[in-house]
Amino acid sequence: MAKPKVFVLTDDQATVAAVRSAIESECEVFVAAWDRTAVVQIHEQAPLVMLLDLGASSDPAVEDRVRVLQEIRQTGHAGKVIACTEQTERRLAVRAIQYGAYDVLSKPLDITLLTQLIRRAAGVADLEREARGVMVRGGPEEFSGMLGTSASIHRIFDAIRKVSTNDAPILITGESGTGKELTARAIHERGLRRQGPFIPINCGAIPESLLESELFGYERGAFTGAVSQKKGKVEFAQGGTLFLDEVGELPNALQVKLLRFLQDHTFERVGGHQPIEMNVRIIAATNVNLKEAIEKGTFREDLYYRLGVVHINVPPLRERGEDVSLMAMAFLRQAAAHYDKHLEGFTREALEAMRAYAWPGNVRELSNRVGRAVVMAEGTHVTPADLDIPHEVARPDGNSISLKVNQQRIETDLIMKAFTLSQGNLSRAAQELGISRSTLYRRLRQYGMDRTLDARRVLGVFPRASLSEH
Repeated sequence: MAKPKVFVLTDDQATVAAVRSAIESECEVFVAAWDRTAVVQIHEQAPLVMLLDLGASSDPAVEDRVRVLQEIRQTGHAGKVIACTEQTERRLAVRAIQYGAYDVLSKPLDITLLTQLIRRAAGVADLEREARGVMVRGGPEEFSGMLGTSASIHRIFDAIRKVSTNDAPILITGESGTGKELTARAIHERGLRRQGPFIPINCGAIPESLLESELFGYERGAFTGAVSQKKGKVEFAQGGTLFLDEVGELPNALQVKLLRFLQDHTFERVGGHQPIEMNVRIIAATNVNLKEAIEKGTFREDLYYRLGVVHINVPPLRERGEDVSLMAMAFLRQAAAHYDKHLEGFTREALEAMRAYAWPGNVRELSNRVGRAVVMAEGTHVTPADLDIPHEVARPDGNSISLKVNQQRIETDLIMKAFTLSQGNLSRAAQELGISRSTLYRRLRQYGMDRTLDARRVLGVFPRASLSEH
């Protein structure tokens, strides 16, 4: 079995010597100094573990080092990053965790602790790599974490293979939580630009007043507080892929600027007058019905056709059959390794409950529920109670002809769909269903769904609204 690769990025030769002495017998160690080629070397070596010496906040190069950590995560590298800082640098340690570090150690390094941590991180990274890998020929296939054997997901895999051979703009649609960003990453990692960066930006999460400067950057003096020039996401994506998540939320003025960029690959920073040419592939995603948005006048038709040269619709989890069990097992392995728990799998009842459940939050909800189940499980197998899947919402046996049973099944499915479309807003869900708000709330209480939906809001399935909103 090949030794796990460990990449050490530091200018401190004492740290290099200590790490080599401690782990060289069991790991393949690569060492590099902080320079512009470091990230390239990391991608070439694809280590399971990276030790990044960030130094101290007083060091003028610390921001460049933090940006390297950001870039490692932004470009989709799956290895575990262990950051080390000076003992007094708590704020720098917090930033490292925010930007995706697996753990942070203080200098001078405790070599025994570091060795244990590297072993653990390598083990977790290896398990995650195995979970993403192709298990057996003809068995589950994986594209950047998208695991499945169903016909619907294989259509997505086929589309990814085809579009990876060219640079056409792509529009990815689908419900929230289905894996649109994973699809975009898979296209990038298999495509012509895989050596370049993958830069995501969530167009719906940034205030409209800041979105243009985040996307296109700004010149010094462009507005109050612009004390220096700043590059935007477009420039950071040079030679790679820019992923525009929630593109349906773009304001009209930015839609015009994006359209121009798609047409001639040039743009101007905010406050600038000099056209800048960029070589970037655009992949956009949305859970909004853009054709309806065009009819309402909130989205430009010409931009829709520019973005959607190729259109990929990611299927919801409820249409993927046995993929639910397959992905649940992969999530279980990852969570069990993370929480250091020994779990052998799911009980038969848990598997049946997962197959019957409608999964309105899709893959994101499945991951959250399995993670919770790993924490709550007391035995060697996860039970339906650990998953907290309500029996009232689960679909009954399709052979049942009971009017009461089937009426409840139909109503609960429609209610869950309405809440997914309305992002958990009670009034909008009632409007979608064509009933009053009070009638909908009585149905929620009748079927025991009120606590379930509030729990989903807490878990982040409906992040923008709650059942109490009007």
